[in-house]
This record gives sequence, structure tokens and C-alpha cells, in this order.
Amino acid sequence: MIFYTPVAKEKDPLMFSYADTIMLLGSCFTENIGKRLVDNKFQTDINPFGILYNPASVAQAIRRLIRPGRFREEDLFLYEGAYHSYAHHSRFSMPSQTETLEAINRRLEESAEKLQHTTRLVVTFGTAYVYRLKNNGAIVANCHKQPATLFDREQLTVDEIFADWHDLLLSLWEHNPKVKLLFTVSPIRHWKDGAHGNQLSKATLLLAIDRLQKTFPGQIDYFPAYEIMMDELRDYRYYADDMLHPSSLAIEYIGQRFEENRFTDETKQILSEWRKIRKAIEHRPFQQDSDAHQQFIHQTLLKMEEFQKKFPSFDLRKERSQWIIDNG
Repeated sequence: MIFYTPVAKEKDPLMFSYADTIMLLGSCFTENIGKRLVDNKFQTDINPFGILYNPASVAQAIRRLIRPGRFREEDLFLYEGAYHSYAHHSRFSMPSQTETLEAINRRLEESAEKLQHTTRLVVTFGTAYVYRLKNNGAIVANCHKQPATLFDREQLTVDEIFADWHDLLLSLWEHNPKVKLLFTVSPIRHWKDGAHGNQLSKATLLLAIDRLQKTFPGQIDYFPAYEIMMDELRDYRYYADDMLHPSSLAIEYIGQRFEENRFTDETKQILSEWRKIRKAIEHRPFQQDSDAHQQFIHQTLLKMEEFQKKFPSFDLRKERSQWIIDNG
């Protein structure tokens, strides 16, 4: 018996492999999937502008990566002892204007170069609501906890999101014809507008993505992270303490579903072998000087070497060096 409503597997899904170069942009859920890919040694770049919640800000970030003009002093503002950028998450905010600009521009240059070779772009929309500066009407990626009186808040329409992304995607494919996009809608509930407002926002995002997918078949796909959370994990035990964010168990489950449905068979095989080695690397013995542990060290190093020979593109130099240092 099945005690939940299964989300059907997608037909002809966009697949991922270790040969892919992957970039992820968007909401907090992007970070969860991205960390999973990083931990499993995929070529991955996560949120070069930090966490972005709305489609307009994600689109603007990609435009910046296509034409990476450097940020300048006039692009920052000082608030409560730190310099901030309206295009970035607060993780880039620092007390020094120079350090903030250096961090922002270094990341911009690195990710702009990577975008030229990216084959898989994963985009997660969190909300259709945006904040506009009252003084110039510009949509900001982050308000940085400034007074609400500085902003107007509105909900983007399906038509607005589609038009913005339609033009952006044409520019992106001119810049990098090889890249394909996988959209997701974040399962995190934005409760500021209540239950109904949250649903309207998510529905707007879903309709916009669906129209883009139909307009560019074969170039765009959708992974139902939101639907898996709403239907297969329809229980508050799968939420964190705030009852809005998915719990670690839910994130793990959705991550497993992503791997099952989106990884090629060869990738799953490589991943299975890598996880065995990773488990050995993370093992911490009670008696580090024992003969048994010394043999374990030797066997683990051999496994790393054999794995590296079998999959030359899989770089284990960092793990091997750290393993030798940690174990003398």
C-alpha cells in the first residue's frame, strides 16, 4: 500500500552527468541542491550573487554574467555599518567598501567565465513578489533590512516574467548555445502574504515556467521539487521548526528524487562508488594508532588511487592530501 500521492516521473527529463558543468541560481533551495552536487564532486557554481528569491533578480544576475561590467562604488550603499549591493545577498556585505567590491567583482568574473562553458543551468524561483525602490522603480534582489518606506512591493504577473525571461534566454543561448535550463519552484513557503498569497505567488511562478518550457521545448525542463513537498511529503513532520522551510529529512528526500530521476546510469554508478570512499574518508577512529586503523588508511588510499585511475576526470587530490595529513 502507498500512503501518499506519488508525483509522477517526468517524461524525457533533462539528465545530468559528471561531464556537465553546472551553475545554480535562485532561492535557498538552490543552495540545498547545490551543496549536494558539490559534496559529490560535480563541477558546480552556486549563487554567484548569493540567494535570490524573485525571477526578475535572477534574470538580472544572468544578464550581468553575460556582460560582466564591474560593480563600482556608486553601486553600493552604507547601512548599519556595512556596505551593501541591491543586486546581491547580504553574504557579500562587509564593513569595508573596498573589500565588498573586491568580493563582488571577483565572484562576478569567475562565474561569468564559467557561464560560457556551463551545460546545465538550474534556476529556482522562490516568490513572484518583488520590492522596487521608490526613488527609481528598480527591483532589488535584497532590501538588506532597510525601512519598508523605501520600497513598493508588488507581485509580478505571468506575462511580465515570461517576457523578461524570453528575451534573456535568447541572449543566453547566443552567448552559450550548449546550456540547457532546469527550473524548479522552491518548496519554502513565503508566509508574509498568508496561505492564499503564497499559493498565488507559487502559481504565478509555475505558469510562467510552463509557458517558457512550451516556448522552448528541448531547451528547458522542470523538476517538481515544490510538488514533491506538497504531495509526497504532506505532513508537518517534514518541516523545520518554523513550519515554513523543509526539514533536513525533506531536503534529503527531494535530493534523492533528483538523483533518481535526473542522473544518468553511469553517473549513478560513479556516485555510488564515490560515496563509499567518502564514507571512509569521514570515518573517525577511536584508536588512531592501532594496526587495524593503519590498514584502513592504506586500503582507503588504494581505493582513492584506483577510483582516480578509473575516472580520470574525478579530482581527488584535495581529499587524498587531507586524508594523509589527518592520518599522519
